[in-house]
Amino acid sequence: MVQILLATALVSGVSAVAAALLLLAERFLARYGPCTIDVNAGDRRLEVEGGESLLATLMSRQIFIPSACGGKGTCAYCKLKVLDGGGPVAPTEAPLLSAEELADHVRISCQVKVRNDMRIEVPGHLLSVRQYRAVVERMADLTGDIKELWLRLAEPETIEFVPGQYVQLRAPAYGPNPEPVWRAYSIANPPSDAGHVELIIRLVPGGICTPWVFKVLAEGDEVVFTGPYGEFGLTESGEAMVWVAGGSGMAPFWSIARHMRERQIRRPCTYFFGALRRRDLFLLEEFRQLEKALPDFRFVPALSAPAEGDRWDGETGLITEVLERHLAGGAPEEAYLCGSGGMVRAAVKVLTAAGIDRERMFFDEFT
Repeated sequence: MVQILLATALVSGVSAVAAALLLLAERFLARYGPCTIDVNAGDRRLEVEGGESLLATLMSRQIFIPSACGGKGTCAYCKLKVLDGGGPVAPTEAPLLSAEELADHVRISCQVKVRNDMRIEVPGHLLSVRQYRAVVERMADLTGDIKELWLRLAEPETIEFVPGQYVQLRAPAYGPNPEPVWRAYSIANPPSDAGHVELIIRLVPGGICTPWVFKVLAEGDEVVFTGPYGEFGLTESGEAMVWVAGGSGMAPFWSIARHMRERQIRRPCTYFFGALRRRDLFLLEEFRQLEKALPDFRFVPALSAPAEGDRWDGETGLITEVLERHLAGGAPEEAYLCGSGGMVRAAVKVLTAAGIDRERMFFDEFT
């Protein structure tokens, strides 16, 4: 029995070493020579050196495709149509693509290697995404694990975006992180402040970018980000709506709400914001002031596990439970959700049961 276990371990070890050597050979030895990438039927033609992923190759030519996982093939944000030259779909891609997407030549660009000439389609709005340099003007603790960053743009000096969009912040190589990574964060300021980007970032234990923000980044430091990305934001329907968020999911709604106040957008809206304890809530006074400025706007914070010392007389329970209680008297036409996948899925069930059409629900789901 011991011999069998030793043999199994030996084979596993040899396999792991072989796999690592293959990856190294692929990365450093495999060179595919000059390749041409045709973007959007001749709109752009890129002459590149083969060997890198399609995502990395496009980024090197200032075409910024969203990616929340740093090119690890887990977030599925970097989908593009590869019409020719992409090779077979990799096992790492297949679980992230629907049958319809596969039939429509959609690929996960971080998992597609540039080996030869290619024809691809990039959504037009991504071709206007730019890279920005900015200076950390101010940092503030909103809670014990949530920080707010004010970034003053340096180059270019202004940015145009729609409330609800996000940027991808670059965390450089540092300490436990051997190479730069990019992570997505929603813009929290209104578009009227075009010289800044405000971010609300929650510390992720064991993460890469957020520990850098909390432990390394300091006021006065220069940062790099790309954007804006995303299609999350208010429709122009004018219908009554409900918002649901928790933690750093506050960010896009803080942008949208201030934009509504500035433009005096008088849409009926109830915003449900969930937290664990009183110490995890923030911007309470700011939203109370918004309620005064926007008579059709209501802010409903809720605690799922208030402590005795919290002296809390507001809503309690999971935010989806609070939402369900409030919707018992009737549902609005539209719903906007920002937060973890678990929260979003639970909220969708509540909203569907209340009679809101799935097509009238809009998401900014964290990966």
